[in-house]
Amino acid sequence: MSRRTQVVAATPALRVLGLAGIEYTVHEYEHDPRARRYGGEAAEKLGVIPNRVFKTLHILVDSEPVSALVPVSGQLDLKALASAAGGKKATLAGVAEAERRTGYTAGGMSPFGQRTSTPVYVDESVLEHDTVFISAGRRGLEIEMRPNDLLMLTNASVGRIAQLD
Repeated sequence: MSRRTQVVAATPALRVLGLAGIEYTVHEYEHDPRARRYGGEAAEKLGVIPNRVFKTLHILVDSEPVSALVPVSGQLDLKALASAAGGKKATLAGVAEAERRTGYTAGGMSPFGQRTSTPVYVDESVLEHDTVFISAGRRGLEIEMRPNDLLMLTNASVGRIAQLD
């Protein structure tokens, strides 16, 4: 793996990774504006299995914002996330609220460089892979990195928070 931020304009996520000094690779692809399943599109265009591509979701647990990362091949289990976060109820934040709080657009949300720092929860399936793909902060731009680096940099809690297909 290498650090390749010079190929694209730096996003807040790429700036965070650059400062962290870890190894990662940036992958860019042409985003189809008609696509609605951004993670599935990333997996297809990058030629990787969907369970290696993790989507970042902005969730409210008992009205407090958190970020949840789950493979695009599955669905977030809201009850499991609420329990992992020590709460009673988890709901998906609205798109406008998520974009305002993170500073990213839907389909390009990254757990790195968000406008407001939130606790991060990652599905345990992340540990099944040598590397995983995470949004680099815009549609059509992905970061490939080691799961342990992702967990360390986000100070994430790991647990079973996804229902995998």
